[in-house]
Amino acid sequence: MGKRLLILTAAMGEGHDAVAGELARRVAPLGVEVRLVDVLDLVPLRLGHGLRSAYEGMLRWAPWLYEGIYQAFFVSPRPPPASPLTALIARGLERRISELPPDAVVSTFHLAAQAAGRTRSRGRLGAPSLVLVTDFAAHRMWLHPGNDRYLCPDEVSACAVAERTGRPADRVAPVVRPGFLRADDGGRLRVATGARPGDRIVLVSAGAWGVGRVTETARGLAASGRYLPVVLCGRNRRLRARIREDGAGHALGWVDDMPGLMAGAYALVDNAAGQTCREAFACGLPVVSYRPIPGHGRDGAEAMARAGLSALARSPDELLEALDRFADERARAAWARRVETLFDAVGAEHVIRAALR
Repeated sequence: MGKRLLILTAAMGEGHDAVAGELARRVAPLGVEVRLVDVLDLVPLRLGHGLRSAYEGMLRWAPWLYEGIYQAFFVSPRPPPASPLTALIARGLERRISELPPDAVVSTFHLAAQAAGRTRSRGRLGAPSLVLVTDFAAHRMWLHPGNDRYLCPDEVSACAVAERTGRPADRVAPVVRPGFLRADDGGRLRVATGARPGDRIVLVSAGAWGVGRVTETARGLAASGRYLPVVLCGRNRRLRARIREDGAGHALGWVDDMPGLMAGAYALVDNAAGQTCREAFACGLPVVSYRPIPGHGRDGAEAMARAGLSALARSPDELLEALDRFADERARAAWARRVETLFDAVGAEHVIRAALR
């Protein structure tokens, strides 16, 4: 009889689902039956969907409110409270586990990690519970001592997580689709944007929801005359229309061929420090964090910059200066060598395979 793996995710943007889907793709050939569950679907009365809408609304219209919540609940030195939401998710998780008991559980979202840890610590989950931390800055909502093992993006976060939880923590390679490691656009991006010889195409990422002050960012890049901005608007049609009306650069909606897009660009300007950055790292595309979204976006951008994986610009002038530095081939090569160390780590699927034995 084959092993069963339960992967817990959440459709908060696309990053957590992308990681969960790629993990499932890697593990399935090992003869493992994989189930993916969105933990927001485990909350009754569609309250999970309301939470998703509220989070998106805060990022879009009231980032100061999300910052306040983040400071109060995500980064306080005290252990996270046993919230009613976590209890509801844990209850739904128990029902799923009883229907089809897994041989291991992997969480790719912080609320999932809280619920799985709670369930495991109460003896209602008999299988190992692993947490794949998808933030470079692992805030306390990722951490629950009931989980058995943590998989982290770098050595610094792994050490911090192990110290705070008392649980083993491993550094694992970024979980990205293999297409990002061998991307080649064949010049299609330059043709699509009408770029002239010598134009430097800069991708400006606004995430799946198209949030952040990316219109101003694109306008500044275009006005410099040194860069041709292409704004990735995700599923935000209004943002796409606004960029086009503003004439600040090219605007793209949801893109399926992100590897090809990145392969044709000069650099990525990002505001979330999430999965898009890891995909850029795999493509060898330099990353500059600028005007990051509050909370985990800002903390993740600062953590990546401290590790030398990206540049962090705090003003329009710093943004242009950071992009200019990547024109130096030696600086670009030095950055590439630092990023390559991320992919030298063991794959998350190998740690999961060991947990399934």
